[in-house]
Order: sequence, then structure tokens, then C-alpha cells
Amino acid sequence: MKITDILARDRIVPQLSSQTKEGVLRELVHALAKGSQPINESRMIEILLERESLGSTGIGEGVAIPHGKSKEVREILATFGRSLAGMDFQSLDGKPTHLFFLLIAPENSAGTHLKALAQVSRLMKDPTFRKRLMDARTPEEIYDVFSGGDEKGPGGS
Repeated sequence: MKITDILARDRIVPQLSSQTKEGVLRELVHALAKGSQPINESRMIEILLERESLGSTGIGEGVAIPHGKSKEVREILATFGRSLAGMDFQSLDGKPTHLFFLLIAPENSAGTHLKALAQVSRLMKDPTFRKRLMDARTPEEIYDVFSGGDEKGPGGS
């Protein structure tokens, strides 16, 4: 699975304005709602907050991968947001979170959902890849970083 198969340019938020976990999730879900598949934003936020109550999806190194499953969606949907200043997302390492990759999967898609999470996690573990995401200036440049990661593997090399 390629990240660019599930992430569209118009679902990238190059500068999140929220400084709270719920606020960031709202911004990301709002960006997700721009897609062709109609979604209930309030319900998606509920799903994500329920998942967060089980344990933070802030995996450390400035990265969070909020995710959930919904009956409303027919295919995996993704959005990406960035906070240049960073914010407290109750990350496992206690450090500020800068990079947020949100995934919503159909309720009965365990295999595909896990593959998408694994692919995002693999890319985000690479410090060079994370730096390229932080250095990108526009949604198009951010999308190109993901596209390069899809084609060349970690770090785009």
C-alpha cells in the first residue's frame, strides 16, 4: 500500500492552529471531510477520542498517528497535519508532537487498516523523512515527501 493511495493533497494541513488534542483531531477531521466520501465529523471525532482514551496515539519522536474504524467509510481515509511549534498530545516520550497522520478505516478492514498503520509508522520512524516533512513549505511539497517515501522507502533514499 502506498501512502499516496490514501492521502490526497487537499487533505494536508501544513500548519495546524490548535493546541489541544481534541482541537487537532477536529482540524484533521475537517480536512478529511473535504474528500469525496461524506463523513459525519462529530462521529469521527468521537471515534478518535474513544481510541485516544485507550492510550495516546502519540508514538514519540514528534509523531502521532490517530486512527479509528467507522461503519460510515467504505475505504481507508487519511489526512496529515503539521504543527511547527509542536503541542502536547500526551506522547509516549513526553515530548511535543509536530506530525499528525490520521487514519479512518472501514469497520471490517483489520488487515488493510494494520497495513496502513505499519506503512505510516515505518515512514515516520525515519528521522530524515520527518525532517523533510518539517522542512516542506506547502501541501504540495508535503505530498511530494510522502510520494518519495512511497517510491524509495525510508528517508526517500
